[in-house]
Amino acid sequence: MALWTVHGDGRRLGNDEVVRSDERLSWPLTVGLGLQHVVAMAGATILVPTLTGFPVSTTLLFSGVGTLLFLLITRNRVPSYLGASYAFVAPLVAAHNEGLAAQFGGVLFAGILLAVVGVAVKALGIRLVDSVMPPIVTGAVIVLIGLNLAPVAGREVSSGPWPAGITLVVIGLCAVLSKGLLVRLGVLAGVVVGWVVAALSGGLDAGRVAALGAAPWLGMPALHEPQLRPSVMLAVLPAVAVLTAQSVAYTKAVGGVIGRDLAGNVGDALIANGLATALSGAGGGAGLTPLGENVGVMAATKVYSTATCLAAALGAVVLSFSPKVAALVETLPAGVIGGMSIVLFGMVVMVGVRLWLDNDVNLADPLNLMVVGTAIVAGAGNVIVNVSWLRLNGIVVGSLLIVLGYPLLRTLRAIRQRRAALLADRPTDRPHQPRSRVDEAGVELD
Repeated sequence: MALWTVHGDGRRLGNDEVVRSDERLSWPLTVGLGLQHVVAMAGATILVPTLTGFPVSTTLLFSGVGTLLFLLITRNRVPSYLGASYAFVAPLVAAHNEGLAAQFGGVLFAGILLAVVGVAVKALGIRLVDSVMPPIVTGAVIVLIGLNLAPVAGREVSSGPWPAGITLVVIGLCAVLSKGLLVRLGVLAGVVVGWVVAALSGGLDAGRVAALGAAPWLGMPALHEPQLRPSVMLAVLPAVAVLTAQSVAYTKAVGGVIGRDLAGNVGDALIANGLATALSGAGGGAGLTPLGENVGVMAATKVYSTATCLAAALGAVVLSFSPKVAALVETLPAGVIGGMSIVLFGMVVMVGVRLWLDNDVNLADPLNLMVVGTAIVAGAGNVIVNVSWLRLNGIVVGSLLIVLGYPLLRTLRAIRQRRAALLADRPTDRPHQPRSRVDEAGVELD
């Protein structure tokens, strides 16, 4: 039995057509769309390893291998391409003095713990997740992720406004004025045009261009051995909470967009995400998760085919063995990445809002307003909290506020309401006065 059915003739798509997860386009188009995912993830694939000191090619390798593992464990039902997670940046930077081996061990430990959470969800049922992370919570996590990353895109745009503007205009024109496949490949088209314009105008970094020329075409990604240290293992615990929230929110959001109930796959998605992260940490790569860029690309293209994710994963693995390609990706100007990111992060925010609308979330409820609003502002404002040797960034703080704060306050409100109901039913201290009996005519009998 084929894994995918061909959507239509596999070559032509109407602007409003949606390619489901169990469908695919022709293989050349599928490969092109997969490449778009890899390009969209370039910001995280470069930035996260750079900030933590991890090798970029190794992270790219395990990004592809982890995605293949994810598709296998979720039985090809949840479209996803795993990229480097921003949630690990703060705890790993804080553990910099422990050495790279200990940092890799922290990623390995976090992945194992996330897989254990997934096993618990499968054993206890999806109700465990729904009770802790109802639609109001999952939607809020998605929104705050998009808003938290918005300043990053803003800084990148400010560093190169012309390439950013051109990239943004090309993506917008592809989305509004074009039709068919060009609409789906708008992000890739915008990045290519933005890069060409930057190259012709001298906007590429000279050092990176020189590194591109000197890089060999073929080379093995560097693999490293992890080391488990309790201090780093404790430091990554907040990242595990964030990855759990992101994975649950992502799975539910994709299910809502494609019109399929993926609640039963949440446990598998958590296990797959955890094992992919553990594998990455075991070899010297960054922690992995479905990223906002991934959601944004699928929302923009309306192509949710797991075949596209498979093509992206295989492409990432192949590219990781070419230092020349890694060097080419690093020449992308910040402005081009910023122009692309503004579109994709905006799509992420709207996916969270759509999740609220589709589930009829009552945003007039004072509890929803207070907790969700506080968490989103904390995430968007990138509130930094230092607890002893732990440093929690905005995504971690906002996610913990909503994931832990909402169930707690909801439980306290339920307790108060039950107590109020019991007090209302309690008999008063006044003596009981029996009611008089009357006949049908209204005459008192007693």
